[in-house]
Amino acid sequence: MSPLRGSSRQYWVAIRAMLVLTLLLGVLYPLAITVIGQVAAPAQANGSLVRVDGRVVGSSLIGQGFTDADGNALPEWFQSRPSAAGDGWDAAASSGSNLGPNNDDLRAAVGDRQAAIAKADDVRVDDIPADAVTASGSGLDPHISPAYARLQVQRVADARGLGVAEVSGLVESMIQGRDLGYLGEPTVNVLQLNIALAEMDTGNQ
Repeated sequence: MSPLRGSSRQYWVAIRAMLVLTLLLGVLYPLAITVIGQVAAPAQANGSLVRVDGRVVGSSLIGQGFTDADGNALPEWFQSRPSAAGDGWDAAASSGSNLGPNNDDLRAAVGDRQAAIAKADDVRVDDIPADAVTASGSGLDPHISPAYARLQVQRVADARGLGVAEVSGLVESMIQGRDLGYLGEPTVNVLQLNIALAEMDTGNQ
């Protein structure tokens, strides 16, 4: 067999292998995983979307702001932790601030956030938990600590004309425990808490 003929055969073998692997790994495998996901866990596979009255209001996995058009916190809603993702909670620009604890810009931002929360919630700066004034590594964390949720109860209750005990009880009922009972810390999903809050407010009218 001539060297040219052997070389040509190798090319065709390589091309066929590429086509077969493209079909298997680029088409059939993703298709199979998609079908399995839609059958076994459709909600998670579609982004863990949260709906209210049939309308998508967010995802339980992605944080969002509860602010007005100027970015000011709305007092009638529980607030999320700050976001460094894009202009804030931008799922297409997930990132942290990458600023260290000794960075002057970060210190100034934390100080401004502490002052705003201390004024809005009528609390001492020393009582404000760290997650209330710092962004998560992704900038998209949908959770806050129970301590930050509890700190906001009085403001939210006053803004909505609800009883403090009633709102406090709602917060306690929305606390999610540690994963598997020991991983991480207890958290509160802000979107789900605010949806439950709106339902409570509607039910009291």
